[in-house]
Amino acid sequence: MSKKSREKSSSIEQLDPKQYILIKGARVNNLKNIDVAIPRNKLVVVTGLSGSGKSSLAFDTLFAEGQRKYVESLSSYARQFLGRMEKPEVDYIKGVAPAIAIEQKVSTRNPRSTIGTSTEIYDYLKLLFSRIGKTISPVSGKEVTKDTVTSVVDYILSFDEGNRVMITTPMPMKGRSLDDELKVLLSKGYTRILVDGELQYIEDIKDTPKGEIEILIDRAVVNNSEETQFRLGDSVQTAFFEGEGKCIVDIPGKERKTFSDLFELDGITFEEPTVNFFAFNNPYGACKRCEGFGRILGIDPDLVIPDRNLSVYDDAIVPWRSETMRSWLQPLLKNGIRFDFPIHRPIAALTDEEYELLWEGNEYFDGLKDFFGFLESQTHKIQYRVMLSRYRGKTDCPDCKGTRLRQDASYVKIAGKSITDLVLMPVDELRPFVEQIEFSEFDQKVAGRIINEITTRLQYLEKVGLGYLTLNRLTNTLSGGEFQRIKLATSLGSALVGSMYVLDEPSIGLHPRDTDRLIEVLKTLRDLGNSVIVVEHEEKLMEEADEIIDIGPAAGVHGGELVFQGQVNSINGTDHSFTAKYLKGEEKIEIPKIRRKWNQSFWVKGARENNLKNIDVEIPLGVMSVITGVSGSGKSTLVRRIIYPALGKILGLTGEITGKFDTLDGDYRKVNHIEFVDQNPIGKSSRSNPVTYVKAYDNIRQLFAEQPASKTNGFKPAHFSFNVDGGRCETCEGEGTVKIEMQFMADLHLTCDNCHGKRFKKEILEVKYQDKDISEILDLTVEEALDFFKDKTGIVNKIKPLFDVGLGYVKLGQSSNSLSGGEAQRVKLASFLGKGSGLSKKDHILFIFDEPTTGLHFHDIQKLLDSLNALVNEGNSVLIIEHNMEVVKCADWIIDLGPEGGQNGGNIDFVGLPEDMINLAAKNKTAKYLAEKI
Repeated sequence: MSKKSREKSSSIEQLDPKQYILIKGARVNNLKNIDVAIPRNKLVVVTGLSGSGKSSLAFDTLFAEGQRKYVESLSSYARQFLGRMEKPEVDYIKGVAPAIAIEQKVSTRNPRSTIGTSTEIYDYLKLLFSRIGKTISPVSGKEVTKDTVTSVVDYILSFDEGNRVMITTPMPMKGRSLDDELKVLLSKGYTRILVDGELQYIEDIKDTPKGEIEILIDRAVVNNSEETQFRLGDSVQTAFFEGEGKCIVDIPGKERKTFSDLFELDGITFEEPTVNFFAFNNPYGACKRCEGFGRILGIDPDLVIPDRNLSVYDDAIVPWRSETMRSWLQPLLKNGIRFDFPIHRPIAALTDEEYELLWEGNEYFDGLKDFFGFLESQTHKIQYRVMLSRYRGKTDCPDCKGTRLRQDASYVKIAGKSITDLVLMPVDELRPFVEQIEFSEFDQKVAGRIINEITTRLQYLEKVGLGYLTLNRLTNTLSGGEFQRIKLATSLGSALVGSMYVLDEPSIGLHPRDTDRLIEVLKTLRDLGNSVIVVEHEEKLMEEADEIIDIGPAAGVHGGELVFQGQVNSINGTDHSFTAKYLKGEEKIEIPKIRRKWNQSFWVKGARENNLKNIDVEIPLGVMSVITGVSGSGKSTLVRRIIYPALGKILGLTGEITGKFDTLDGDYRKVNHIEFVDQNPIGKSSRSNPVTYVKAYDNIRQLFAEQPASKTNGFKPAHFSFNVDGGRCETCEGEGTVKIEMQFMADLHLTCDNCHGKRFKKEILEVKYQDKDISEILDLTVEEALDFFKDKTGIVNKIKPLFDVGLGYVKLGQSSNSLSGGEAQRVKLASFLGKGSGLSKKDHILFIFDEPTTGLHFHDIQKLLDSLNALVNEGNSVLIIEHNMEVVKCADWIIDLGPEGGQNGGNIDFVGLPEDMINLAAKNKTAKYLAEKI
C-alpha cells in the first residue's frame, strides 16, 4: 500500500458514519482496494472512462450492500436467501442508507404497462372517474342518473302536507299468464291493481283485463312525521323490487312521475362506474376485442402497398403481383375507365375516396377486403396461410381505437373529458387541465386529495423533461433514459426521506437545454434529505454537483483507482485524469477538417405522426447525418416510426407499424439494406454475450475441440457451448447463476452451487488452452483476450472491433443482462465493423443509431466517431439521433427539429452544416450549445 493510500485509509476510519457513507477496501470487479467517503445528503457525481469502475463502485458495491442490509430486515422467507446473497468484496461499508437504484434499462416486459400505470397516475385517475365521473348518454348528451329510495321520498315530501299520494309500479310479466300473475299477487298480499288508471280489486276481476296494468303498492297522505317517512320508504323500496326497477308516484291533481333505480337513459342500460371499469389490465374494463392490448393482428396496409410511389398499373399492390393472383387485378385495369379510376396515378396521389375504393371494391371489381376475405376462407390450404401471414401486422384495434378500454368507459366524463381523452393528452397539457377543473362542493371533498396526488406526479414528469409524453404511451417503447426519468419522477412523487438514490446516467436522451431541469429535480431529491449518487458523464451535471468522484485513470485493468474527489473547480488537469483533461480543455475532440459532400438523398414527405407538423425531410446518403432537437421535438417519431419502418417494408425487412406520412421520394432505392442499431439487449436470452454476438465464440469452441484432451474424450465444439445440452452445467443451464423468485421483491440471481458460476461440467473445464479453461477464457476482458489470442488471427479479427468501439473492458462472456443500453448498442456496432456488415461492398446500407454516446466518456466518444466514420468510408450512410454536441459538431449534415417539445415541436428548425447552424445561436436551442463547441 502506497503512502497516499495509507493516509486515505487512516483518515476514512476517523470520519463519522452519520456524516459520510464510508467504503473501505472496495475490490469488486476491477476496483483496486479503494477507500471512498461519500458525504451524506449531497449530490455526488461518480465519473470516469467507460469501464473504469464507476458502476462497480456505485451499483455493485454500494447499492448491493444497501439491498443486502434491507433484506436483513425482512421476513424469515426472504432471509433464507441472505446467506447466499454475495456480500460485495469490500472490507466494510458504514453509514449505508436504504438504497434505491434507478438504472437505464427498460425492465418491464408487460405489453400493457404504460406511463400512467408505472407512475401510479392512472390509478388515481381511475379512482377519480369512478367516484365523481358523470356518465353522459351518447344519444341525447344528457347525464345518466338513477333514483334512490331517499330521492323518491324527498320528492313526495316536497309537496304540501295533506296531499294524497299513490305509489304504484308496472306489473312485469315473468313468463306466466296474466291470470296466474294475478293469483301470485294475491298470494303476496296485494289486493288492488290499476287498469288504464282505473282502480280494481283483484278478486273482483272476472275477465282478463286489457290495457296498461300497474300494481297498487300504497296509498298515503303527505306528512312529515317520522312514521310516514318510514312507511313511504318501505313502499318505494317494494315498488322498485316488484316493478324491476320502476316506481310510479301519483299526486292526484298535481303530478304523476315515473322513477327508476336502474342506471339507464335513452333506452340504454349503462354500467355504473367502478375502479375496475377503467382498468385495461382487468377483464371487466378491458376492450373485449383486443383484451386490453390496444392492438390486434390484422392486415397491415403498409405491407400490402409498401411503395406508395407506384401506381396500380405498376404493381403497387404486392399480393396481386403473382401470376396466380393477378386475376384479381385484371378487372380493375380493364374496367377502371368505366368509373374514372386513375390506374396510372401513384397510390400516394389518390384521393381518399379512390384509395378507399381499392379496399372496398364496387360492381366492376372485388376490392382488397374481399381478396383477404377469400384468403381467410382458404386457410385450410397451406399456401394461402403463408400468403396471409405475409401481410399481417399489428394494427390499432377497431373497437377501442387503441385506447384499450371498453367503449362505454368513454361515456364517463369529468369537465367534458373522458379518461381516454386525458391519457391521450401530453403531460404538459394535462396538468393545467386537471388543475383548472371546477368541482361542486361535494365533488371537491371527494376529489381534493386525488387531484393533489395527480398534479404532483404530473409536475415531476414535467420537471424531468417528459412533458411531451402521454400517459397512454407504452413503457416498453421508451428509451433507457426516458424510463429512468419516469422512475425518478415516481420516486419524487413518493417523497421518501433518508434514502440513498443511485442513478445511472439520468441525462441520457436529454438535450442540454433539458439537463438544467433534471439538475433541479436531483437537487430537490437531495434537499428532501436523501443522498443522491449519480454515475454520469454530463459536464453540466459535474459542475452542479456538491462533489465529484473520478474513477480511473483508464478502463478495465487500467482503471479501478480513485483518481480525484472534490468539487469540480478544484480538479487538476495534470493528474492522470482524462475527465480533468477534457474539463480543462487540455484534450478535446477535433472538428473534422473536411465535411463530406453529398449528391444523393431521399425525401420523407408529409410526415405527421404524433407531433410532426406535416413536414418534408431530406435525408442525405453517403454521409454522417445527425438529427437533433430538444427532448420531445419529434426526432424518434421521425426516425423510429416513419423512416425505419417505411424503408424496411420496401426492403421486406420489417413488419412494424409505419407512422402517418405521404410518400418516400428521391434516391431511396439506392439503399438496399437498413440496420437500426438501438439500445435493446443484444439477445433475448441472458446467456447471450459479446463473444457470441460478434461470432467469435464459434472459433474459440473450435479451438478447444482441437485440443488433445478434447480428442481423447471425444468432445466436439458443441460441448463447449452453454446454450445446448452436453458440456454445460445442467443445474443452471449454462447461466452460471440461478434465479430465486422473491415474490414481492425483485428476483435474486445467485451463483450456481453446482458449477460455482463457471457454467460448464467439471470434465469440460479440464480441457485447457495455454493453461486456461473455457470458463477462464470467457472471464477475460476484450483487451486481455486480444493479447491472449494474438496468434489466432480469426479470433482477433472478430473481437478487435469490440475494442475499437471502446468496449475493451467488457468480459467476453459477460451476460447481456448486465450490459447497459449504450454498451449493447456498441456491441451491435462492433458486429457490423467485424463482418464488414456481412454484405458485399456494392450494397449501400443505411445505419440508424439512437443516441450511441449513451454511457460514453469524452475520451471514448472519439473511438465511437472513428467507428461511425469507418462505416461511411465503406460507402454506407449513417443517420444518428443525438444530443451530444461532440458528435453533432462532427456531423456532415444536421437536421434540427423543434423549436420545443410536444405540441410546440415537430417542425424543421434548421438543416445544413454545423458551421452554418451556430449563426442561429440567439434563437435556436441546439445552436446555442453547439456554438460552445465550435
